Amino acid sequence: MSDIAWIERTLTGARPQVVSALLRYFRDLDRAEEAFQEACLRALRTWPDKGPPRDPAAWLIFVGRNAVLDTVRRDSRNTQLPDDAAISDLDDAETQMSDRLDNAHYRDDILRLMFICCHPDLPATQQIALALRIVSGLSVKEIAAAFLVNEKAMEQRITRAKRRVMDADVPFEAPGPAERAERVGAVAAMIYLLFNEGYSASGGEVHLRAPLCEEPIRLARLLLRLYPSEPEIMGLLALMLLQHARTPSRLDAEGNIVLLENQDRTRWNREQIGEGLALIDKAVRHRAPGPYQIQAAIAALHDQAPNAEATDWTQISLLYLTLERMTPSPVITLNRAVAVFKASGAKQALELVKPLEDRLGSYFYFHGVHGALLKELGQVDEARQAFNKAISLARTPAEAAHIRQQLDALAGPMKAAQ
Repeated sequence: MSDIAWIERTLTGARPQVVSALLRYFRDLDRAEEAFQEACLRALRTWPDKGPPRDPAAWLIFVGRNAVLDTVRRDSRNTQLPDDAAISDLDDAETQMSDRLDNAHYRDDILRLMFICCHPDLPATQQIALALRIVSGLSVKEIAAAFLVNEKAMEQRITRAKRRVMDADVPFEAPGPAERAERVGAVAAMIYLLFNEGYSASGGEVHLRAPLCEEPIRLARLLLRLYPSEPEIMGLLALMLLQHARTPSRLDAEGNIVLLENQDRTRWNREQIGEGLALIDKAVRHRAPGPYQIQAAIAALHDQAPNAEATDWTQISLLYLTLERMTPSPVITLNRAVAVFKASGAKQALELVKPLEDRLGSYFYFHGVHGALLKELGQVDEARQAFNKAISLARTPAEAAHIRQQLDALAGPMKAAQ
C-alpha cells in the first residue's frame, strides 16, 4: 500500500476532493493548487516510510492548508491573518476534518469545484482548459498539446480563466434544489467536453488520449455518486464508457484512423461495454429520456452488433431523429445523415447534408461525409473538392491521412480508365 504507483494513483484520485476543500478555505484557485502540491510533496516524502494515513484526502487537506498558512505567516510576519472563522468552517483537528468528509457540505465542495470550472463567464475552450488543470491536474504542456497550441499560449489562457472566475466573485454556497438540475447539467456538459477533447485527438500525442478520456469518466463516476438518481448522469457515464471501449481498435499500427465499420471488435473492452449497457437499463427505468441517454443508446447499438453488417442503422437513424428534436443541431443532423446513408442510401442522405453547408462549412467532418456521399453517387469531381476541403480543416495528421486515402481511392478508377 505504500508503493509509489499506489501513492500516485491515490493523489490523483484525491485531487478534486482536496483542491475543492482548500478552495473553500482560501477562496483562491492558485493558493488551493499550491496547497495541494505542497501536500503531495510531503506525501511522497513520508508515506513510503510511514505508510498511508487512514484517510488520505483528509491528511492532504490538513497538511496542505497548514503548509500554506505557515508560508503566509513567514512572508507576512507583520500582517495579522484573518480569523479562521471568517475564511473557513474547517476545524484544525485532522480527525474532525476527516469526520466532515462524508457530510453534505463536503460533497458540495466537489461539485463547487466543477461548477467554478464551467462558469458561464468563460468561453467553452477556457472551461475545458481550466477543468483539465484544476480538477484533473494535467500539466500545462499536456493541455497545450491537446489543444494544439504552445505552452505559453495555454498558460495565458488558463491564467485568464482563473482571473475571470475570481473577478466574478463566484458564490461558494451549495446549489439549492431549484438550480440543481441546471447546474448539474452544466457540469455534465463540461465533463463530456473534456471527454471529447481526448476522444477526438486520434492522431495527436497518443499518450495524451488515455488521461483525456479516462479522467472525465472518473469525474462522471463521482458525479453519479453524488446524484445517484439522475438518469442523464447515468446516460453520460454510459455514453463515455461505450465509446471509450472502442479505443484499442481506433488506430492501426501506423497511427491511421480505422473507421468503426472496419475495427476489430474483438479488441473492444467488453467490461466497459457491459457496464455501459447496465447503466442504460437503469436510466431507462426512470422514464425521463434525455440527450445523453439517447446518445448512449446509439453507442450501445454499435457496440452490441457482432459485426458492421449487423448494425441496426434504421434504429440508429430514428434515435438521431429523436435527439435532433430534443436538441436541434446541424452536427446531429449530419450524424443522422450518416445513419440514413447506411440504412437507405446515399441519395437520401445527401438531401439532408446539403442544407448544412452554410452552418458547417468550417467543420472537418461535414466535408468528409459530404465527400463520401458524393463518391458513393459517382460524382467524382465534387467528391474531390469536398475531400480537399476536409484536408484543409483536419485537426490532426491522422484525420488528414484518412481523407487522403479517400482521394487515392478516387484517383484509382481514373488511372485505370486512362
